[in-house]
Amino acid sequence: MVFKKVSRIKIPEATIRRLSLYDRCLEDFLKTGKKVVSSSDIARKCGTNPAQIRKDFAYFGEFGVRGVGYYVENLQGDIKRALGIDRSWNCALVGAGNLGFALLGTDSLAKRGFKISAIFEQDPILVEMGSFQDIPLFSMEEMTRVIPDFGIKIGIIAVNPENAVKVALRLVDAGVKGILNFTPSTIKVPSGVILKNVDFAIDLEGLAFQLNNQ
Repeated sequence: MVFKKVSRIKIPEATIRRLSLYDRCLEDFLKTGKKVVSSSDIARKCGTNPAQIRKDFAYFGEFGVRGVGYYVENLQGDIKRALGIDRSWNCALVGAGNLGFALLGTDSLAKRGFKISAIFEQDPILVEMGSFQDIPLFSMEEMTRVIPDFGIKIGIIAVNPENAVKVALRLVDAGVKGILNFTPSTIKVPSGVILKNVDFAIDLEGLAFQLNNQ
């Protein structure tokens, strides 16, 4: 397959989200022993349409073999490389509250290549634990030392909203290049740092809008 670099190509956010969906659908195909699929097969599995799939793939090169289709294992590898999850990413979780523990309670992150390598918390009682589920737990003040030592590139913010901006600044100062913000706080990051916001209220409002306009 011909795989082209996409660093200077503006890929729609919706396309990136669909690539993640395609990857999961291909995993199901592999589990059933299916080795070759068509865009129609993927569309039925993922709940989209063949034209959309071909359009999404076109951003990255030629994934399939004309007249044959897509070799499932090869296609999944190509998608993982496109998404950057063909390798492991060391992550830091900031905040060991209810949300933080919920994130640690699932193995989905590790399965997708995201390893929580360190936890940072301001509550001294929690810090005294030293670790949680074999993941070392540190005070906030140790970010600038621990993050470079552990090779952490991604920070996950799961603290109280009033502390989110300060935490983000600490993560940036420590060398983190990507931040996933689970708080409703508005955070600004410098050029070279990527910020993604996860706001459950906005998603619920979008759902309410769709229900209201059915």
